[in-house]
Amino acid sequence: MWTLTERGTTIGLPPPSTPRLCLRPPPPSGSPQTLLDGGWWPRSADPAAELPGLALALQAHGPPDDHRPITHIMLRASDWDSHPRKLRVDGSDGARMVRLSWFDTLPAGLLTAIYADGRRVDLLTVPALTGHAEAYAAMELAALTANHLRTPGLLAALTMPTAPASARNPAGTQTASHSAWETEGGRLREHPAPR
Repeated sequence: MWTLTERGTTIGLPPPSTPRLCLRPPPPSGSPQTLLDGGWWPRSADPAAELPGLALALQAHGPPDDHRPITHIMLRASDWDSHPRKLRVDGSDGARMVRLSWFDTLPAGLLTAIYADGRRVDLLTVPALTGHAEAYAAMELAALTANHLRTPGLLAALTMPTAPASARNPAGTQTASHSAWETEGGRLREHPAPR
């Protein structure tokens, strides 16, 4: 089991694998801000299993002499299965707590991580069920300096495999996140059954 809950704090145990992450190179100081700094493809929608590895990978990204930790991560609530307020991240420099903030108003697929010095990283979060080729193409596009698409536009370009309606929701009704996505212009692509 990868999580332990104590008094409202979800503690992330050592991450099971390296995050699937594509980041643009750190910009020179004084460079204009881009829409996104890259893309991330988590393996699940469990924040305690996925976010510790991401926080450590983002800490390692940047100038070699400047490995400031991530202290705060802002996420869209409907993109995740649970919503802990704090997450323990165990790194080579010791354990620390990362504050998590959940919003209904963030654009779909957007994750913003804040470093201890106030710098921020905006990432496209590719849904876990996305196909391999599509996920990597979206992450690479998000990491391009010339990218002008925001996260909803990048997500709209994806074609995600979906489970049958009975597996998604046994009652056959749409989930809240599915309904919200449909009303924002998205539509799940139904794939034929595998042969």
